[in-house]
Amino acid sequence: IKCDAAQKTQWPGSLSDGGMGPGWTKVSCPCCVSERVEPLVLVQLGDQVRPETKKWLIRLIGAPVKDGGAALLAHPGEDACGDIIVVSAPKCTLLRATEELGLCKPYRSGDMAAFSYHDRDNFKDSGDQVFLTLAERQHIVKYELDGVRAQRDLRIPGLPDSLALAFAGSKLEHAGVILDTLPLHHQDKLKALSKAWYSGNQLTQPLDEVHSYFGGTVAFYFSFLEFYTWSLLPPAVLGVAITYFSGAVEKEAVDSVSGSDVPSDEEGSVSGHMVQAVFSMLWSTVVMELWKRRSASLSYRWGSFHLAERFAEPRPGFHGDMGVNPVTGRVEPLFPDWKRNLRIAVASVPVVCLFLGLVVLGMLGFYWGEAQVQQLHQDWDSLLSQTLLYLPSVAHIVYTNILATVYKTAAQSLTEFENHREESAFQNHLTGKDVHVCFTFFNYFAVLFHIAFYKQDLPLLRKRLASLLVVTQLVNQVTEVVVPFLVDHFISAPHRTEREDDPEEDKLRRQRKLPAFPGLFVEYIELLVQFGYLSLFSCVYPLTAVLLLLNNLTEIRSDAFKICKLFRKPFSAPVAGMGVWQIAFEILSFVSVISNCWLLLLSPRMRELSQEAGISGTNSLLLAVLLEHILIVTKMVLACLIPDEPDWLRKKREHIEFTSMRALGQQSRGEGKLHFTYC
Repeated sequence: IKCDAAQKTQWPGSLSDGGMGPGWTKVSCPCCVSERVEPLVLVQLGDQVRPETKKWLIRLIGAPVKDGGAALLAHPGEDACGDIIVVSAPKCTLLRATEELGLCKPYRSGDMAAFSYHDRDNFKDSGDQVFLTLAERQHIVKYELDGVRAQRDLRIPGLPDSLALAFAGSKLEHAGVILDTLPLHHQDKLKALSKAWYSGNQLTQPLDEVHSYFGGTVAFYFSFLEFYTWSLLPPAVLGVAITYFSGAVEKEAVDSVSGSDVPSDEEGSVSGHMVQAVFSMLWSTVVMELWKRRSASLSYRWGSFHLAERFAEPRPGFHGDMGVNPVTGRVEPLFPDWKRNLRIAVASVPVVCLFLGLVVLGMLGFYWGEAQVQQLHQDWDSLLSQTLLYLPSVAHIVYTNILATVYKTAAQSLTEFENHREESAFQNHLTGKDVHVCFTFFNYFAVLFHIAFYKQDLPLLRKRLASLLVVTQLVNQVTEVVVPFLVDHFISAPHRTEREDDPEEDKLRRQRKLPAFPGLFVEYIELLVQFGYLSLFSCVYPLTAVLLLLNNLTEIRSDAFKICKLFRKPFSAPVAGMGVWQIAFEILSFVSVISNCWLLLLSPRMRELSQEAGISGTNSLLLAVLLEHILIVTKMVLACLIPDEPDWLRKKREHIEFTSMRALGQQSRGEGKLHFTYC
C-alpha cells in the first residue's frame, strides 16, 4: 500500500484535539490512520509571513515525496495566521525512512536485522509507536523536511517572484520565512528521565533511556564520559599509592603547590615515576581498545551498527547554482570542489595560522611573566611574592581559554564559508579536521611540551600542570554547577512554568525561548585535554587522575542537568560511535609514549644513575629511543590482543556479509526476492 500525506487541510483546529481531526493534514493510507497524532517538530515562521504563505508551506509539507513534498503531517497551530507549524509523521513515512537510513530493528527471531519496509510485518512491534525512539522519529521528520522541494510551484504565495524555489529549505530560511526548526520536548518523558538520570543517588546512567529521548549523538557522549570516568579509578589509586609511599614524590607534590622549585633526588622518585609513566602508556591503550568494544556493543543494541551509506540531502546551509546532481539526478544547488578548496586555501588556512601565532605569542608572554615573578620573588622573598609565582600560569590559562572560545566561533564561520554539501562533512571539518586538532593541541599542550622538551625544567612543568588542574577544577565547578544553577533559576525556569489549562500552542512556544543547545564540541575538547594531561604528563604529577576523577563525577550530573533543563532539545542523528573524536584520543595515546620516555630521560635521578653507571648522554638517549620502540610495540600488541568488537558481534558482521552475498546471488539468478541481512 502506498502511503502519501494528502494535500487537504482542515481549518481551524487545535493540538488538543489529539487525533486525525481538525487541523492536521490527512493521510490516504489506511494503515497510517491513528487515534492520536504526536507533535514531533516545531517550525517557527517569520513575523512577516502571510497566511497564504503558511498554507502553501503546510500543503508542501504534506505533499507526496514524488511531488517534492515530505509526506508528513502538519498542523497550523492555533489558526492560519499564527507563526508556527507543528509537524508529525505518519507510520509509512517513518518506516520508509527507517529503511533508507539503514537502521537495525528486532526481527521476529529475536536478532537485530537491517529494517526492510517490504518485510516490515516480520519485525517486532513495527506497527507500534515504540518501534522507533522519540529521537529517531524527530530526526526522520527533520530528514524529510530538509528534502522538501517546490518542484511544481513557480512562485510562492505571499512572497516576491524573486524567491521562486527549486530547493525550498535553505532559501526559505535565508528569506526569513522559516526562522527555526526544533524538536519538541515531551515533559512527562523528560521528567521521568531526569529523575532516573541525575536527580537521585544512582551511580550509573540510564543510557538506553537517554538514547531513546536524546538520540545516539548525546547517548554516545554520556556513555564515553561514564566509561572514561570509571576508568580513572586505577590510575587514581596508583597515583595516591605512589604519592603516599614515595617520600620524594610526596615532596614534589607539596612543592608544586607551595611554589618551590627545588627538585628531590631521593631513591624512590625514579621507581615511582617509572611505574606511573609505563602504567599511563599502557592504560591509555587498554582504555581506548575496551571503549571500542563497548561502542560496538552499544551501536548494535541501539540499531545503528549497520547504518547505510546514502547520498544524503544537502544540508540546509548549503548553497550554489541550481542544477542536476550528476550522481543522484536530483535538482539541487551545485558547488564545485575547486571553489571549496580555494576557500580553504585562501581563507581557512591563513586564519588558522593566525590563531597558531597567537598561541605562540601567549606562550612567549607566559615565559616573560614567569621570569619577572621569579626575579620579584628573589628580591622580596615574601608570602605575597610566593603567591605571585602562580600569576603567569593563571593568566595564561585564562588567555588560552578565551582564545579557544574565539577560535571556536571563527572555525564555525570558516566551515560555513567553505560550503560543504553534507552535514556529516560539515561536522567532520568543524570538529575533526587537522587544523582544528592542531590548534587544540598547540593551545593546550604547547607550553607543557616546551617546558619539558626545550627548557627541560621538570619542577616548572610540575608546577604548571598542578596549576592547570587546580584552576581547571575551580573554573569547571563554577561553569558546570554555579552558572547552570543561576541560568536555570533566572532564565530557563520561567519558560518551563506551565499550567494545565495553558493552551498547547503556548507550551510549545515556550520551548523555543530556551537557548539553543551549543553542541558537544566543548565537552569532547574538555575530555580530550584531560586525557592528554593524564597520558602525557601524569608521571611528573601522579595525583592528576585523582583530580580528574573528582571533577568528572560532578561533570556527569551537571552535563545531564544542562541538556535536560537549560537548552532546547537538539536534533540527534543515528550514529555508530564518537566518530572523529575517537581518532583524536588514539593519537594522544601514541604521543604519550614519546612524552613519557622523554620525561623519564630528563629525571634528575635517572641522570644521576646514568652517570654512576658510566653511560654517556648519547647512549642514554639511544636507550630512551629503544624503550620508546619497545613500548610502542607493546601498545600495538595490546591493540591486537583486544579485538575492536566482541566475538559475538564479529559473528553478526560475518553473517551480514554471508546473507548479502546469498541475496545478490539469488537476485542475479532470479530465484527469489532479495533477502534482508541480519546485523
